[in-house]
Amino acid sequence: MNANAHLRTPSGAVISIQEGTRLVFGRGPGVDLLVRAGRGLSRRAGLVVAVAGGIYVANLSHTHALYVETEGQRIRLPRLELPGEPLGGWFQRAGTSAIGSRTMLDEGDALAVEIAQPPDELIGTIGGAGEATLLPMTLDPGTKIYLTALLLCRPWLIDPSRTTPLPRVPEITRMALELTDAHRELARIEDDAGYRERLTNRVGEHLRALRRKILDRGLVRAGTRLSDEVVVEVLIEHGIIGPADLRRLADPAWRSRQENLWWHED
Repeated sequence: MNANAHLRTPSGAVISIQEGTRLVFGRGPGVDLLVRAGRGLSRRAGLVVAVAGGIYVANLSHTHALYVETEGQRIRLPRLELPGEPLGGWFQRAGTSAIGSRTMLDEGDALAVEIAQPPDELIGTIGGAGEATLLPMTLDPGTKIYLTALLLCRPWLIDPSRTTPLPRVPEITRMALELTDAHRELARIEDDAGYRERLTNRVGEHLRALRRKILDRGLVRAGTRLSDEVVVEVLIEHGIIGPADLRRLADPAWRSRQENLWWHED
């Protein structure tokens, strides 16, 4: 564990963190670190553990959301289901990240984890060195379901107020055609109802698969109706799709690969 690891509280206090340190924080009694925050933070909100190579953060609350924010990306942590099971938490090797409720982050009153290492060593993963980023759910950018999810989320990634209407299946289908320069297919869907239905059904199946993934990973409460708006909120708040993903829309190589996936490999 790096000796230059610290936890900075909203009040400005700095706590040195050595390997083996284990802190439960929240706004209620019985915690190791009492945080003066509103009701958006649970009484037992989260767990900070210093382990070999970095700091692990987990959400202990079953009633309140807990977020990590780093490099402009905000990730909602799933709750820790079993003691000692860190899957789905946040592991930081270096750099700075902010931890807290949505209000704490919005108002600049979050906890801050600071580890003095080169910034390019900052990753969000669970486990030992060399492992890749681990989020509650991931989508491979080289798949059709990823493009479908990105096009669905794009309006709210651009509009943080989330008042812009989300595209529906026919609109996503047309956007996928335009993005991949599928001019022949664009012309055909205007005159061929059967072909148009086949393409929209394809997009609809990707959206259904996305909903199944969300349910399988337990990212919503049982019985929640997965409207498009709920799906997008889950994808954005869990960091599965974020603002950085929008850059792919301008990447010719990635767009070419998507064109091959959608129109040349069926």
